[in-house]
Amino acid sequence: MCVNYKPTDAEMLEAMSGLSVAGLPPWKEQVWQDYPAPIILADPDSGGSKLALATYGMIPKDKMPPGKRLTTLNARSETIGEKRSYAGAWRAAQTCLVPTMAFYEPNWESGKAERWEIGMADGAPFYVAGLWRAWDDGSRLSFTQLTINADEHSLMKHFHKPGDEKRSLVIIPRDQADEWLEVGNPEIARAYLQAYPAELMRAAPAKTGYGGKSQS
Repeated sequence: MCVNYKPTDAEMLEAMSGLSVAGLPPWKEQVWQDYPAPIILADPDSGGSKLALATYGMIPKDKMPPGKRLTTLNARSETIGEKRSYAGAWRAAQTCLVPTMAFYEPNWESGKAERWEIGMADGAPFYVAGLWRAWDDGSRLSFTQLTINADEHSLMKHFHKPGDEKRSLVIIPRDQADEWLEVGNPEIARAYLQAYPAELMRAAPAKTGYGGKSQS
């Protein structure tokens, strides 16, 4: 599934969320495991929402048990309440929004893995459904992105190796963003884990491969 995505920049984040990025450290143009990136989460103090910088991957590398290397960038919606990495945050409904411009997946239809960029058909930024947790007495946050089966999705079924299950990140429509943050109940949250309409999305070969080299 997704191991790399492009977050919105600061100006676009403020425009889409109505929140100020003042006080947030800068983040990279593209995000990989353990990179800090902006997320939006509910703010109990104000009754609204707030921005925070969190690291990509539910369990940071330095928090993993000795000798173990877990991949917690994506959480399968079907088992999210059972897996130790996510169950506590899921049961507490610690939902978040991941502001995104595009995410990247491998397309094997040419016979080899080609890096493709996936986003909205109109080029607009969008929200991916996430789950967050705190570390170090709450001073540090991390997050994961939620995924669903995409075997029948007319766009997302083109990615990953032949024979592998097809998966997609969960995209939260703008008009449901506040509801997702305030859902409060994991069983109700499941209703939001739906496939996004393929006709509102677009996909094309990325300008660079996973190694950073041009694909032209």
